[in-house]
Amino acid sequence: MASTLEMSNSTNIEDRRLELLRTAPLDSWIALSEDETAIVASASTYEEVVRKSENAGVSDPLLIKTPKAWHSIAV
Repeated sequence: MASTLEMSNSTNIEDRRLELLRTAPLDSWIALSEDETAIVASASTYEEVVRKSENAGVSDPLLIKTPKAWHSIAV
């Protein structure tokens, strides 16, 4: 079983990632830093975001295509 501290750290990381995604430009490609704590580049094309992230000094970004709009999911 995970300790409270481990669960808290995990939740904090997930919360930070969600906040990054919420603030990311819609209908764009974004590049997250290797530790997934910052958006290092955004662009309208995959090729452009790769180039921008390399120029920012990030060699292994997490690349994500953001949707045109965020929708709530009911479970």
